[in-house]
Amino acid sequence: METLDLIIGAVVLVGLLTAGLAVGLVRRGRDTARRTLGRRPGQDAGGSGDDGHLPGVGDDAEVPRDSATRTIDTLPAPDLELPEEPAEPTGPARERPEPVAGRLVRLRERLARSNTALGRGLLALLSRDTIDEATWEEVEDTLLLADLGVGPATELVDRLRLRVRTLGERDPQRVRALLREELLAVVDPSMDRTLNTSRPADSPGHPAVVMVVGVNGTGKTTTVGKLARVLVAENKDVVLGAADTFRAAAADQLATWGERVGVPTVRSDREGADPASVAFEAVKVGTESEADVVLVDTAGRLQNKAGLMDELGKVKRVIERTTPVSEVLLVLDATTGQNGLKQAAVFSQVVDVTGIVLTKLDGTAKGGIVVAVQRELGVPVKLVGLGEGPDDLAPFDAEAFVDAILA
Repeated sequence: METLDLIIGAVVLVGLLTAGLAVGLVRRGRDTARRTLGRRPGQDAGGSGDDGHLPGVGDDAEVPRDSATRTIDTLPAPDLELPEEPAEPTGPARERPEPVAGRLVRLRERLARSNTALGRGLLALLSRDTIDEATWEEVEDTLLLADLGVGPATELVDRLRLRVRTLGERDPQRVRALLREELLAVVDPSMDRTLNTSRPADSPGHPAVVMVVGVNGTGKTTTVGKLARVLVAENKDVVLGAADTFRAAAADQLATWGERVGVPTVRSDREGADPASVAFEAVKVGTESEADVVLVDTAGRLQNKAGLMDELGKVKRVIERTTPVSEVLLVLDATTGQNGLKQAAVFSQVVDVTGIVLTKLDGTAKGGIVVAVQRELGVPVKLVGLGEGPDDLAPFDAEAFVDAILA
């Protein structure tokens, strides 16, 4: 019995020892695995590294998953050609002026609207069953009311009366054809209406110079701006000269017209400066920049002020020290009628006017002023203003003018 108890005790002791040994081996394997997982990058198995200790309280038992495993090298950016951003415009957008051909079409349309009463009145009188002396007097009165002038009106009536009586015409279409021929004769299509903007042959290297003159309120500065648009549409290089130094807003107004079509403006920084010196400087700039045309805007003045008119003559003389003046354009308001003839006569004596610009020819203008002013000065109407639009300045066409009257 005692022997059996000893055997049982020995078996239990061996079992306990075996169990303890197994537990020790398991714990040792776990500790080894933990040390291996907790080893930092670059730390060898022998425990060499930064400090070689196992993680304690507050330390990560394992390497964090977001820890860097390799370094990041900074590489140079590739050479890429980026497109250049368009520069923002610093001034008003440049406009493209309307071609001259389109202006002539509008000329016919607007003249037809403004002069219909004249043409209809004449045709109504000449289409009567009986054309007696009283009828011819009415025809002459109608022409006079249209500002044609006494001389041209009398001449037209006399010739037309002779032809109607000689030919015995009563057919309205034939009478209209005769009237057209006579009106065209007094408007005189043979006059040279070419605007001289070519470089002067006797002054090589210099631009053509165009002086624009007139009284206040005729639209002179506006006409200069519109004329610049006409020339730009013809691919000419233009320089503007703001020689109207007495009206504060004149230079600003002219500069605005120039900016709209990319044309430079020469002006004085001082109000009331000598207009002749500004004109001279404008011609100098035009010569240096090899411009084709220099347009000189002069101060508006009354034709009965001798001192102001003498100053206008001085402007022209100063310009001609370096180059001849190619054109002197007189701007007249077509609505002033016969009063415009008095202005024209005085200006022509001072600066030798070479062409007329009639503004405001549409609306209340009577049309006959075209004939009257040409007869008074012996110079042609070269340009007509038809409205307030920037491209409402057109070359004068005699046939288009007469056809518009009889439309």
